[in-house]
Amino acid sequence: MLIGVISDTHGLLRPEALAALRGSEHILHAGDIGSPSIIPALAEIAPVTAIRGNVDREPWAREFPETQVVELAGLSIYIIHDGNALDLNPKAAGFAAVVSGHTHEPKQEVKHGVLYFNPGSAGPRRFKLPVSLGFLEIVDGEISARIVTIGVP
Repeated sequence: MLIGVISDTHGLLRPEALAALRGSEHILHAGDIGSPSIIPALAEIAPVTAIRGNVDREPWAREFPETQVVELAGLSIYIIHDGNALDLNPKAAGFAAVVSGHTHEPKQEVKHGVLYFNPGSAGPRRFKLPVSLGFLEIVDGEISARIVTIGVP
């Protein structure tokens, strides 16, 4: 199963991001959506699980929880905007992965058998950080990740 992962759009859904996500079977948005039009646009590609981030304060954002657990291809994935606010033990909770955003810095690492994945920011460029998104792939009960920098100078 191919899962597109995007975060920190801050109201900007780039055509390059939409093009990169085509072919995803599910999309996760890890918060700081920024506009009510973002999630419906992503949902035209695949089903979306989204959470709100710290900038999502408008009334439309209330429909999105602060954290979410989604089960895809038999694995549980925990989504939280700010990974530093994680207040549970993902391994003990049975999560295969923790997906976060907030820092705008793409990062992936495995700790104690759990994948921690931040796709970076696909919205407005921040500092000199890349504009990026990511993918999780689940094959035979194993999860892997990759970060994709989208074509923005």
